[in-house]
Amino acid sequence: MNKKLKLWELDRVSEKEFKAQEKFPIIVILDEIRSLTNVGSFFRSCDAFNVEKIYLCGITATPPHREIHKTALGATETIAWEHYDSTEEIVQKLKKEGVKICSIEQTEKTTLLQDVANLPNERYALIFGNEVNGVNQTAIDLSDHIIEIPQFGTKHSLNVSVCAGIVLWEFVKRNIAH
Repeated sequence: MNKKLKLWELDRVSEKEFKAQEKFPIIVILDEIRSLTNVGSFFRSCDAFNVEKIYLCGITATPPHREIHKTALGATETIAWEHYDSTEEIVQKLKKEGVKICSIEQTEKTTLLQDVANLPNERYALIFGNEVNGVNQTAIDLSDHIIEIPQFGTKHSLNVSVCAGIVLWEFVKRNIAH
């Protein structure tokens, strides 16, 4: 028998320990995300994957907010975040710091998600775009890499917070494999 673990058996770190622990060199940038539940889901996934920081840009809502809290489940208290009026402003700042910028989008030339393991070991910022319009073209133009999740069905998109979980795991695997 393989017994399911209870929450108290998972040996999780405390909020204080989490804030103090070394983070993976991954930053998340939300480019004009409309849905507050998507924003909350990003916080929760970023906590799960030990992300450095989230930048909320443009119209993306900021905590505290009841709708964000519903899906974040307290992760707004553990993940560092900051708001910028424009995605381009934070992208340019991070590029000056040597961070490699990756837009998660479908463009003419992309790096397929399964190939991110071949990217150099660097600090990465991952831009996730608006639920309808995706990542804005200016941010794409400033990106070092465009990452695409291969899809094999009739739809050509995923919910942005689902997309985040998939992409974050691929970037985290690069760090835990070394």
